[in-house]
Amino acid sequence: MTIKSSLAVALMATLTFSVIGCKKSKDVVKPVGEVEIVEYCTGDDYTSDKKTFRARATGESMDREIAKKKSRSNAEGRLARMVSVTLKAVTDNYVNSTEFNNTEEATETFNEMARSVVDQELRGAVTICEKLTQRENGIYVSYIGIELSGEKVASKYNEKLSEDERIKAEYNYEKFKETFQAEMDALRN
Repeated sequence: MTIKSSLAVALMATLTFSVIGCKKSKDVVKPVGEVEIVEYCTGDDYTSDKKTFRARATGESMDREIAKKKSRSNAEGRLARMVSVTLKAVTDNYVNSTEFNNTEEATETFNEMARSVVDQELRGAVTICEKLTQRENGIYVSYIGIELSGEKVASKYNEKLSEDERIKAEYNYEKFKETFQAEMDALRN
């Protein structure tokens, strides 16, 4: 074999390995100094939709039970705010679209009922995801996802409103349900 053919073979081998090496280097390389964070209880399965209110949260502590309590409390707080905001929008839209004699009084009554329903129904929130991790420094991290049925909230709200004599005379459940469903449909968007 001549020097030219040996060089040609060596050059071809180098090119072949370079091309093969380039294809393998297309794997994602983490930038130096960055660490991928894994968050549990996230994604579409843990996002509110037109049927269910969902919230997720984390809690950290040196004590594992306190970490779990913190995450549950944080998730319940988020869930309560979400339900409250939705019920407030329903109330505003419903009362404004009907002909209550005293709109201001009706709105206040609806809002009081909403607060009562939220407080009561949060106790029935279901855990849909729960993970507990521990960092190298000993800190526990609790991840949680909880949900509450929109139908149950609407039903309980309707029940409370139906008990109020001032509202009962002018209250239309079908109109309320339609308004509530419109707000639930908007949650996902």
